[in-house]
Amino acid sequence: MARQLVALVLAGGIGSRLYPASRSDRPKQFLALDGERSLLARTVDRAAFADRVVVSTREAFAPLVEEHAPDADVVVEPAGKDTGPAVAYATHRIRERYDDPVVAILPSDHHVADRAPDEGPADAPADAPTTFEGAIRTGASVAAETGSLVAFGVSPTRPDTGYGYVEPGTRRADHRDLAAFHEKPDAETAARYVDEGYLWNAGLFAWTPEAFLDAARASPLAPLIEALEAGDPEAGFDAVDPISVDHAVMERTTNAAVVPVAFEWDDLGAWDALARILETDADGNTALGDALTVDAADNVVASPDHHVSLVGVDGLAVVAWDDRVLVVPKSAAQRVRTVVDELKARGRF
Repeated sequence: MARQLVALVLAGGIGSRLYPASRSDRPKQFLALDGERSLLARTVDRAAFADRVVVSTREAFAPLVEEHAPDADVVVEPAGKDTGPAVAYATHRIRERYDDPVVAILPSDHHVADRAPDEGPADAPADAPTTFEGAIRTGASVAAETGSLVAFGVSPTRPDTGYGYVEPGTRRADHRDLAAFHEKPDAETAARYVDEGYLWNAGLFAWTPEAFLDAARASPLAPLIEALEAGDPEAGFDAVDPISVDHAVMERTTNAAVVPVAFEWDDLGAWDALARILETDADGNTALGDALTVDAADNVVASPDHHVSLVGVDGLAVVAWDDRVLVVPKSAAQRVRTVVDELKARGRF
């Protein structure tokens, strides 16, 4: 691919479902949850094959970004309004800064690991890349050659109600047409999606700035795009509501493609995810930090600075971080966001 590849790492969110580790002054991308280095640092390392790496963040987090990713360029969003405005602003800035690039969009809070070619999920397409670099380069080439907005669809290893799904369409040489996005399903629908060959929506994308900004002009982000072109980004952010890039652009465009991928992937969005990426004991317990379990099974404990003992309980996530403790059934881990909403209302987040 002749065009230079710019990896855009999104690091402006909070990650409220990982409370109390993730707080307003220490979002989850700056935590080390699957190794000794932070999620952001690991993401930037993973993108080192790109010609340039750019991190998009909020002004309050910029010093932390410089600490965790000192070699990356930084774009500071005028306001935090979800991934739609953030990606539109960063893509516009990248078009101004770099010569004729393709942009790969990488969330900073994912677990990713390469697989050997023969180790992918059993139902993965035979041509699905099993390495992260191979997948991103393939998607960038598709974006450059076709002008499509490219999503990356992860081959599922299980039916999962915590992820959105991508429905692939007509098969092309190295990608599929993107038939539809589907919201997070119930358990029965998730099982059907997996049986029918749908892919997890990983929140990874690739596009040329021209293709994305053209699509954004016909979306709820249109006032922001107009303001960016007029040189007034602050007014543009004031003119739009918070919205994800999926809802604002990807679900509306008719010019989308999907590259199926088969590398190891997990969205570290809630505490139950630790059980999938860290080692478990014989009873299925996972510990990040100092923990003791007695007659207990299938629990997640996260306590880097405290000892936690569990006795006679199953299926819990127990988090002791700083001065806060959270206890929630693993099956209800997504509900931690409601706790954060209540704490924000009380000024205690």
